[in-house]
Amino acid sequence: MWRWRRRTEVPLFIASTVFLGCYAVRILDDDLPQGWRDALLTVTYTTWAMFVADFAVRWRISGRGLSFVRTHLLDAIVVVLPLLRPLRIVEIYDSVQHRREHARLSLYARVMAYASMTAVLLGFAGALTVYAAERGAPGATIRTFGDSVWWACSTLTTVGYGDVTPVTPKGRSVAVLMMAGGLALLGAVTGSFSSWLIQRFALDEDRRPPGGSPGGLL
Repeated sequence: MWRWRRRTEVPLFIASTVFLGCYAVRILDDDLPQGWRDALLTVTYTTWAMFVADFAVRWRISGRGLSFVRTHLLDAIVVVLPLLRPLRIVEIYDSVQHRREHARLSLYARVMAYASMTAVLLGFAGALTVYAAERGAPGATIRTFGDSVWWACSTLTTVGYGDVTPVTPKGRSVAVLMMAGGLALLGAVTGSFSSWLIQRFALDEDRRPPGGSPGGLL
């Protein structure tokens, strides 16, 4: 199953970006012709079908029945809510942790870079969803997409200024997911960097001569 995941991770990441792009155009462009809306909706459902197929194949390969769903709950949630796909960085971080026999900067750097990109995607997706839910709601403070982006940035970074806040049930539900996602992504970045530093220091310590200093002066 690891081989399948390694081969499909990049194509599915691209598919999630396409999914998000189609979703964004349909929300932000109110004057989009109906024909284009239908075409974007078709692309959206096509990429969604790719996520479903990927989950089904990995479920079949595992041969574990319903226990696979219980141990891959985040993947199951992503199939239902594709905009949350960036949160799969948590699983990638876990896989790196299991392969940390050597302090490989390139491996941890990829995780940190992936986490940064997915934080942007998650923030953009959250901003779109909240904007769609809030822009016409009575008493809403998020009236423009710029307001929504500002809110998403402060929420993902767990700052939470409170100058603009969602008032609808859907908007607040997205806020909860964004707060949890922000903590997970920040944890992946800081955890990867900390793990690399600890392993680097441990390897340097192992290379020292017994009872001596790094330069062999003692």
